[in-house]
Amino acid sequence: MIKIIGVHVPRRACLLAVLDACFITLSLLLAVAVRFSSFSAATSTSLAVPQVLVVALVCGLSLYYYELYDLGIVRQRSVMFVRLLNALVVSGLALGALYYLLPQLNLGRGIALVAAPAMLSLILGTRLVLGSHNLFRGSAERVLVVGTDEAGISTVREIIARPELNQKVVGFLDEKGENIGRSLVNPCVIGAVADLANVVKREKVDRIVLALRERRGNTPVDQLVRLKFAGVRVEDAHTVHEKVTGRILLERLSPSWFILSDGFRKSRFLSASKRLCDVLLCCAALPVAFSLMGLVAVAIWLDTGGPVLFRQRRVGLGGTTFEILKFRSMYQNAEISGPRWAVEGDPRITRVGRFIRKFRLDELPQLINVLRGDMSLVGPRPEQPELCALLEREVPLFVQRYSVRPGITGWAQIKYQYGSSVEENKRKLEFDLYYIKHLSVFLDLAIILETFKVMLIGRGAK
Repeated sequence: MIKIIGVHVPRRACLLAVLDACFITLSLLLAVAVRFSSFSAATSTSLAVPQVLVVALVCGLSLYYYELYDLGIVRQRSVMFVRLLNALVVSGLALGALYYLLPQLNLGRGIALVAAPAMLSLILGTRLVLGSHNLFRGSAERVLVVGTDEAGISTVREIIARPELNQKVVGFLDEKGENIGRSLVNPCVIGAVADLANVVKREKVDRIVLALRERRGNTPVDQLVRLKFAGVRVEDAHTVHEKVTGRILLERLSPSWFILSDGFRKSRFLSASKRLCDVLLCCAALPVAFSLMGLVAVAIWLDTGGPVLFRQRRVGLGGTTFEILKFRSMYQNAEISGPRWAVEGDPRITRVGRFIRKFRLDELPQLINVLRGDMSLVGPRPEQPELCALLEREVPLFVQRYSVRPGITGWAQIKYQYGSSVEENKRKLEFDLYYIKHLSVFLDLAIILETFKVMLIGRGAK
């Protein structure tokens, strides 16, 4: 996997993105050559770099929003073809609107008509060829888990559930060699920790994942050092789990992992840059947001009357409380008996409330909270003080969420469902800690892009 702005992306997905950019550019060059009946025209100034970049960016975003870099979808030919066709149609409509606003970027109708089928053929053909010849997969990386701790077992489950990682777990090594042959997930225990070097040689292992229940006195330090110098990768199970899932597994996680792990850096420059981006993006979004807010307000009023807005105390940066603004999505006095989490099919939610929750429109007034400085565009979702008090008692490290401003959207919101229990909120915290560890402006922008996709398909709302 390749780390890009704090997100670990499969190498084959990166390869597809690079190939797509190349094919989009090639299609435009071929279209110019055909349009003007001259190959020299394709390299002339008639095709300016900004024009090509705009087309590549719009087409790339469209392919991304139709999840054509999801390698599971790429393997389904019929689904891939329909999505690719839809993506190119949407790209054409978006470019048409952009050219109307900025005519200087227009390539010309003739070039677009020739380039579109060329793009479709090249992008589709590449995926079909790579898929049919199994070039996406190549030789799988062979992984050996040293130890039988739950963190290692959980990591193996995640690897097995993601064939796009192209990793094969050859088995586990038991701390004392007493359970050889026992199946823990799918691969079984194939040896003892003391036989590490021999097993690595026999199984042609590329990566070792350490998951010892007790490291003191059980870690084969000398063998690991020799294998490390021989080129075998050695990583802790929690680190591998983080890369694979985008969350920090809290199960049996030692404080030393947090202390010694990279990340969790917050500088004044980063804080100032994040705040500046929040203000600029809010100001840019407000004209469109106000139009949507007007429609939502009218719909709520017609459905259940006033009030349209809902105000509630939430816990923010440093554990301080603030008043959050939302469109009312529940019946009036729905929480008169006290706060509780929303659940699937919650009877407290109105008809309009169900719709605006699904597409996250109830969160739009929180742009005002962002401008006030109570919230950020991206960060952990703020909870009510009563629920926070419960989660602080039940969930280790929950208070670390208060080290950053809460957000309208966040890493947990795009990666996980709505938390409606202590256990679900513990899982959400694992995603929030990953975000805090890799905090950056670029990661925020990536989350905002993914949030638009979540809004379009209405995923994760309750």
